[in-house]
Amino acid sequence: MLDIGIIEQCGYRKERNHRLEMDCVCTYYGEAQALKNVSLNVNEREIVAILGSNGAGKTTLMRTLFGMLPPREGKIIFENESMKGMASHEIIRKGIATVPEGRELFGSMTVYDNLLLGTYSLGRRERGKFLKTQLEMVFSLFPILKERLRQKTETLSGGQQQMVAVGRALMANPKLLALDEPSLGLSPLLVAEMMRLLNQISCELGISVLLVEQNARAALKIAEYGYVLERGEVILEGTCHELTESPTIQRAYLGG
Repeated sequence: MLDIGIIEQCGYRKERNHRLEMDCVCTYYGEAQALKNVSLNVNEREIVAILGSNGAGKTTLMRTLFGMLPPREGKIIFENESMKGMASHEIIRKGIATVPEGRELFGSMTVYDNLLLGTYSLGRRERGKFLKTQLEMVFSLFPILKERLRQKTETLSGGQQQMVAVGRALMANPKLLALDEPSLGLSPLLVAEMMRLLNQISCELGISVLLVEQNARAALKIAEYGYVLERGEVILEGTCHELTESPTIQRAYLGG
């Protein structure tokens, strides 16, 4: 297994175009403000990490991005198109797919049926066009899923279930993959393997990755740029080398 500490990055941030932009986004639960002027961007073929403790606003950011919690202020732009007012299925069709915290799989359904659910937002013609290709791509990343294709998802290990969740998102043929705490509940060995695969997805498949993580050490090893959320605000940002060297990050997240 490849040590994620020696993975090479795909390139330099300034050389690629923005794929996703969030500009001064403010989100509320009722009258309680949850996100405060959050601005960030994700470039093509780039992994961006969003770090923060419990309650920092990471999941709220994901819900805002996917239209489940529309921003009251600010703009979200994906590939130069405003996402204002878009429903979640429209956002997926535009090219953003998510792996939610806790996976949200259908345990009584087979691996194959869970993967097929990832294509639901595609039109019938698109589904027929991409189905075989996307399945082959998922199996190339996660060969064990091909062996377990007819097995009920609830009988899989935690690591295999996370593979199904990532595979389901990839079935939508996304340009950007957003993951909420993908390392949650996984052993250190499986965390390293998941991070290696996310790096492969970005570098080899050209899919941008927005990685929301509490496991800062793992995320910073594969991401190129990062943002730190605290109480719904971005309090720090920079290249992952800069963040790793930051005394604040070392104290709060890296045990320094």
